[in-house]
Amino acid sequence: MDYQSFLNQRLQELKNGGAYRYFLEVNKSAQHFPNFYYDDEKGQPHSAVNWCSNDYLSMSTNEEVISKLGFVTHRSGTGSGGTRNISGTTNHHKELERTLAAWHKKEAALLFNGAYQANVTTLQTLGKNIPGLVFFSDERNHASIIEGIRGCKNEKKIFRHNDVEHLEELLQTIPADKPKLIVFESVYSMNGTISPVKAIADLAKKYGALTYIDEVHGVGLYGESGAGILEQEDQQNSIDIVNGTLSKAVGVFGGYIAASATIIDFIRSFGSGFIFTTSLPPAICAAANKSIQFIQQNHQLRKHFFENLKQLRAAFSNNEIEFKQNNSHITIIPIEDATKCRQIANHLLEKHGVYLQPINYPTVPVGEECLRIIVTARHLPKHINHLAYSLKKILHGDNQTDWQEFPAVAVAD
Repeated sequence: MDYQSFLNQRLQELKNGGAYRYFLEVNKSAQHFPNFYYDDEKGQPHSAVNWCSNDYLSMSTNEEVISKLGFVTHRSGTGSGGTRNISGTTNHHKELERTLAAWHKKEAALLFNGAYQANVTTLQTLGKNIPGLVFFSDERNHASIIEGIRGCKNEKKIFRHNDVEHLEELLQTIPADKPKLIVFESVYSMNGTISPVKAIADLAKKYGALTYIDEVHGVGLYGESGAGILEQEDQQNSIDIVNGTLSKAVGVFGGYIAASATIIDFIRSFGSGFIFTTSLPPAICAAANKSIQFIQQNHQLRKHFFENLKQLRAAFSNNEIEFKQNNSHITIIPIEDATKCRQIANHLLEKHGVYLQPINYPTVPVGEECLRIIVTARHLPKHINHLAYSLKKILHGDNQTDWQEFPAVAVAD
């Protein structure tokens, strides 16, 4: 077999279909965020405004968080030097886990190097160790959830997105005494929908199922203290396991789960994805802890974020820019064609200084390609107005031939 030719052919298929992923080399500035700098193919410098960062509250640029990271790095070094059971558990790891557990009103929490790893490890560990466990998974669940469930041989039931009636129909097909785990997300990042948490929790109780929620796009933004959709809906005691991230609204790095002390100890003791991975650097833990404390104490920051979101959508409506209506902070502009989506993103960056990532397969199904707009706490009215103007000019202007002929190469996802 000619391995190189085979791989190159598959890559070319991606390019031909408009789904090939190009990476823009971003020179991020903590002082100037959401503005950033980059060089084009000719080496010429440019600036642009980032409209696709998940740094929702701009906490990665917060001076208190940055100072905490630097201080602990000087004290504790750049890395932990081992797995959690081989010198990789420091006071900073334990302090952060206590903060996370209290934030989600759980007995304990467990840190991972990412929420993807936390999902895969937790779901596979439960599936492989609870005899006969049946997974019930929302059809729109994240790739990490799908990977975790696929990684074990357990029976799987897929229910229609946020369809509680369909979920109950599937639950009724499984014997009452058979263990069950319902897995879903709070905020679905590719369509902006919010799950019916209470209805799912009620079904779980009715049919004796464990519940697992991915809160990565809810953590930091929703609820009185920013703990997420569960806090907002007063359901923190109704869901068994919460998955979260430190890499989005918290603005640092890492992932975690929060649950009962028994569940956490079980994953800690049996989860190979946790056991055999070097732990997060102590300074990362300290910075994340500082960020969470800042978020908890600064309700005004979250309020300002949602005021920006309201201004963004008003600007879109005023400029007749179609977007999907939802109750979350995710703003989706449907394009429904991978090549067109890439061309629009290219033109926005190179002609308007607007950086948006085209969302295409496999992140979304073919035919659901879109632009996902992410406003942050540091976007200004001038940024919002410029984005609306730029999108209107491209999507509704008379000179669409110009951008349609623009080559779909060499910018970014």
